[in-house]
Amino acid sequence: PAGTWLLYLPCTWSIGLAAAPGCLPDWRMLSLFGVGAVLMRGAGCTINDMWDRDYDRQVARTASRPLAAGDISTFQSLVFLGGQLSLALCVLLCLNYYSIILGAASLSLVVTYPLMKRITYWPQLVLGLTFNWGALLGWSAIRGSCEWSVCLPLYFAGVMWTLVYDTIYAHQDKRDDIMIGVKSTALHFKEDTKQWLSGFSLAMLLSLCVAGMNCNQTLPYYSAVAAVGAHLAHQIYTLDIDKPEDCWKKFASNRTVGILLFIGIVLGNL
Repeated sequence: PAGTWLLYLPCTWSIGLAAAPGCLPDWRMLSLFGVGAVLMRGAGCTINDMWDRDYDRQVARTASRPLAAGDISTFQSLVFLGGQLSLALCVLLCLNYYSIILGAASLSLVVTYPLMKRITYWPQLVLGLTFNWGALLGWSAIRGSCEWSVCLPLYFAGVMWTLVYDTIYAHQDKRDDIMIGVKSTALHFKEDTKQWLSGFSLAMLLSLCVAGMNCNQTLPYYSAVAAVGAHLAHQIYTLDIDKPEDCWKKFASNRTVGILLFIGIVLGNL
């Protein structure tokens, strides 16, 4: 469930920051967005597998996926996707009108992201724009609209974070990707990966500080940002980009990064 966590956590940051000073985050919204994250991450996986079924057959790690292996048909997967999106729409309709429109606007990113690896070395950037939409949506679900001075830096921080963890993730498949001709930041950065990841991490931390200052966050928040920085520094320093098992371990550990920040937001509010 690592991917579901990474989709959900930016929502929790936004919901937490939108809470009134001295108050806990809205648990109903946290639950609603949790269900939404499971459904939309699942829908994204279905769309991804539909677009990539021919590629997936050629990659050892993905060859056993149901579409690639021929266990289910494209029509069956389309019906399943319809069910996922219908349930996700039910969740979205529980929000205010502003948030319904904002949430619906993300669907174009969800559908087009899987195509990006065919045309650009930066599909991870498009994934970041897609996966962190909850950083905008969580705030609007609580407040009725976005406070851009907070939401945009938070969104940008999430995008930078995605560039870190998904570049690490992409290093697992780089040999297969070269053979079948798909692109990624892992292939683009090559041996300079750690320098790029360090730059993205710094941009993330600075953006989190800006978001915190613009909504009057307190010491526990900035302590959590420092802890996030330490975690990312450890990830990058110890990363072995040529060992797929280490790349997976580092990628999955980013759940801890997101939870650390959420705890800092909650304590900072209190």
